[in-house]
Amino acid sequence: MTTFDKREEGFEKKFAIEEELKFKADARRNKLLGLWVAEQLGLFGDAAASYAREVVAADFEAAGDHDVVHKVTADLAAKGITIQETQLRTKMGELMAQAIAQLKAGT
Repeated sequence: MTTFDKREEGFEKKFAIEEELKFKADARRNKLLGLWVAEQLGLFGDAAASYAREVVAADFEAAGDHDVVHKVTADLAAKGITIQETQLRTKMGELMAQAIAQLKAGT
């Protein structure tokens, strides 16, 4: 194996690790978002945990965050709670930072 091959293999492994971390961070962020929205909807305990799982699952419908934003916005609107997309995306950014910190801490 040449130095180039070893270097290429190293880059591929790094890329795979980064993609796995991004996937885990997105899922963790969506769970945290689901728990936060559940609280806004008046859901607690098992109902909140179930709703958070629904939010995580919604992310698999299409690429990007649009499917999660749409679900959460629609669920809140159904309860008469309006939230601007910019506010929701700001919250998602905050929760992403929290999710990454949790993953790095191993919690």
